[in-house]
Amino acid sequence: MARVAAIDCGTNSIRLLVADVTARDDGTAWLRDVHREMKIVRLGQGVDATGQLAPEAIARTRTALLEYATVLRRKGVERARMVATSATRDASNRDDFFSMTEEILGAPAEVITGDEEARLSYVGAVADMEPEEGPFLVSDIGGGSTELVLGSGLEMEAGRSVDVGCVRLTERCFAESTKAGTAPSAAEIDEAASIVRDALAVAFETVPVAKASTWIGVAGTITTLAAIAQDLPEYDSERIHLARMSLDQVHDVVDRLLHMSHNERMAIGSMHPGRVDVICGGAVVVRTLAEELAARASISGLVASEHDILDGIAFSLV
Repeated sequence: MARVAAIDCGTNSIRLLVADVTARDDGTAWLRDVHREMKIVRLGQGVDATGQLAPEAIARTRTALLEYATVLRRKGVERARMVATSATRDASNRDDFFSMTEEILGAPAEVITGDEEARLSYVGAVADMEPEEGPFLVSDIGGGSTELVLGSGLEMEAGRSVDVGCVRLTERCFAESTKAGTAPSAAEIDEAASIVRDALAVAFETVPVAKASTWIGVAGTITTLAAIAQDLPEYDSERIHLARMSLDQVHDVVDRLLHMSHNERMAIGSMHPGRVDVICGGAVVVRTLAEELAARASISGLVASEHDILDGIAFSLV
């Protein structure tokens, strides 16, 4: 058994998992959570428009990472791995970010490809699922990108990462309503949905979604939708993990969110304050994907998973 730490730095959040991982004789592994934590740092602030990481975004991430480094020492972590995804892949000044991570952790974060991000997300997401429910389609909707992965058991068959996520869509399409604090306009929603459909069409060229029997969604947009669907008064990861929503429920929750003002979304007890401004962008991705899957696959609903790329990173350290 090894005590490991996984850090995932995405476009919107930076997350930490400390876990004990035990290797089995059959080559698989078993993971026991010791500590999970998430902070909204919005590292990808403005990257889509400027091509650079904002200095204040790097500073926010540095503050969070210093706190995580303290946790690693206190928990007696033996091995750690930090990966950086969409925002850093696209930034021209990413060396500033990597110098900062090396200063704090003793080694720079790894920039992983979209394909590697998809593989790690898949392994983490399906670990708690029954194999007979496969083939699985895992969707990971992040701040800057969305990954689609098809596989059976722990074996990934095909995956694709596309550059649409809740932060990118918010900055591209929802700037006016975000500034005004109003619900998105029909024109904003239509523009966002069109961008998502075009991106998903590219993903579907690589990922044969028609084979999928079960759709699993990971990351903050999906888990927040699952919490709202259950009318949870506050975020409860135990009730959210493996919660199932019919496609009708998915559409209902998304429609409710898209008709809410900023203050109405802020009043949702299970909504993290850092997601209030970007949840509509993520919701459009989920709804558009639900529409496409209804037409292309025999899928009747969505399973929300709290286990994702963090768990995949932890498994990779065995």
